[in-house]
Amino acid sequence: MTTTSVHPRSAVAAVALGFGAIVFDGYDLIVYGSVVPALLDYEPWGLTPAQAGAIGSYALLGMFLGAIASGALTDLLGRRRLFIISLAWFSVMMLLVALAPNPWSLGLFRFLAGLGFGGIPPTAIALVVEVAPVARRQVINGLMLCGFPVGGVLAAVLAIVLLEPAGFRTLFAIGALPLVTLVPLAIWLLPESPRYVRRERGVPRGSGPGELAGLLRGRTAIATLLFVVANFCGFLLVFGLNTWLPQLMRGAGYALGSALAFLLVLNVGAIAGGLAGSALADRYGSRWVATTLFALAVVSLGLIAVPLPVGLLYLLVFVAGAATTGNQIVVYGYVAAHYPAVRRATALGLSSGIGRLGAVAGPVIGGALIGAGLGLGWNVGVFALVAVLGAIACALVPRPSNAPEPGAAAVESAGREPGV
Repeated sequence: MTTTSVHPRSAVAAVALGFGAIVFDGYDLIVYGSVVPALLDYEPWGLTPAQAGAIGSYALLGMFLGAIASGALTDLLGRRRLFIISLAWFSVMMLLVALAPNPWSLGLFRFLAGLGFGGIPPTAIALVVEVAPVARRQVINGLMLCGFPVGGVLAAVLAIVLLEPAGFRTLFAIGALPLVTLVPLAIWLLPESPRYVRRERGVPRGSGPGELAGLLRGRTAIATLLFVVANFCGFLLVFGLNTWLPQLMRGAGYALGSALAFLLVLNVGAIAGGLAGSALADRYGSRWVATTLFALAVVSLGLIAVPLPVGLLYLLVFVAGAATTGNQIVVYGYVAAHYPAVRRATALGLSSGIGRLGAVAGPVIGGALIGAGLGLGWNVGVFALVAVLGAIACALVPRPSNAPEPGAAAVESAGREPGV
């Protein structure tokens, strides 16, 4: 039984379209890391690692603003309309990214694309959590959010196949495909949030400043702050690794194809971590799943810097993907399930929006360390310390008032999960 009156076929459409949008959201963000080696070798532009890292952060800065704005805009425009606008916007911007004549315009268009990137996840998560069956909402939400590492796998595979023969512009242009595929389907099939429909029909509900104020009072304020910290750490790890792992592995002596294969393995691990973590969160609650995955990130990242056989190194990168990008899927679900429906979109937009400053910081930190002549060991060491902070934040999130005890049977339709 679902928590809403949305028809099951419409709920399936919401999950499928959310998945597709997040595949391209992930592709368009992670493909930058795939093409960084080619950008650094592109003589007409003469980019340094620090400059490439800064350009990589511009889209993430746009995501910060887009995610923050999405919480308010989704109440003004509705989840459906904002989802479609965000999807169309970043598709058009990615086409302009592919046509950028110089580094300045490349950074500008990636920043503008980031505004759309930032609006997709909070809007899609809030909609899917509302239309999914309560007892399986974490795993369904996790399945949708696995679109992000699937996009990363797609970026790595296409880079291996197309980067050298076709160039980086072709890879950027592929990111514009939603404009002619997903956007028409979303206009046709995507349902609206039942809560927004009820509001449009005159059913009263809390909104706007009241929702934001409710996130900044008492125990809820502590939880919101800790979720910001957890998102900051998670996004820093996701985008720091996805931007710089291929170049770091090239610096460690691997050929371009092998270096891109590490990015592929990282994102395959992320899919496994996101699905397994979300399933465990449905059963046991998100708190200790997210905390444990951050702890695994500390261990796996620390060991990547140790000289090891290549097979073992691939395994560690797989675990690192599960414990970083995969864990970010769990953290998203943690936030969505912690708050009641009336505050969910605002909480997701606020915590992930401010947290995306970590996404801005990750590529910049990696570029600065590489530019200073510090390679793999320093980068993964810094990332491991960030994962320690993320684990602490997740472990300390207070339970919501009157939260149910752990156990799937205790999940309530009011919008909270067991063990949060």
